[in-house]
Amino acid sequence: MSRGWASGGPRSPVRDKPPHALRDSPPPAPQDADPAALTAPPPGVTAPPPGVTAPQDASPAPPQDANPATPLARRQGATTPPIAPPAPGLRAVAERTAVLTAEWAPTAGRILLGVVFAWFGYHELLLPGQWTQYVPVISESSSLAVILVLVHGWVLLVLAAALLAGIAPRAAAAIASVLMLEIVISLAATGLSDTALRDVGVLGLAVCLVGSKNQHLVLRS
Repeated sequence: MSRGWASGGPRSPVRDKPPHALRDSPPPAPQDADPAALTAPPPGVTAPPPGVTAPQDASPAPPQDANPATPLARRQGATTPPIAPPAPGLRAVAERTAVLTAEWAPTAGRILLGVVFAWFGYHELLLPGQWTQYVPVISESSSLAVILVLVHGWVLLVLAAALLAGIAPRAAAAIASVLMLEIVISLAATGLSDTALRDVGVLGLAVCLVGSKNQHLVLRS
């Protein structure tokens, strides 16, 4: 016998039970949890006072697609059709017209000036006697006046050919400016008239073409 049994000490209930009683005994019942421990806030968080409800999370919900067919189309692999660009309005048309005008206006002015010079040069060569009255200082009935008109007509025709064909257009415009300045001065010497004012406008066009570098339809710049 062991010392415990010999000393008459207290007997253990486990030891006192037979082996078959230990196998058949049910497990111990769990203890009830404290309700206050279940509702207590985690460490570091202050509990709200009694009667006050804790605020809920106010984070916005993720946006949803307004089109209910979009998720299905995406799952099926459909692609969104491209959006057609808006039709050009009046502003776009006006801007395009301004660009074309700025690009082709010098060329149009050069051709029109060449047409004017060709018209006057042709008539001076065809009927020089009708233009001798515009020769300053010299009598209009003299042969010298006729010769000067013929020379003037040939100069106008050469300048007209250079302007129309685009052969050294800036140099031709410079010579035309000097020629028109001489005509305006000679006409203004006898008094201002509608013809003198018309030639002032032609002089202004020739001067503008001298400083123009944006020329099209030229053979040799």
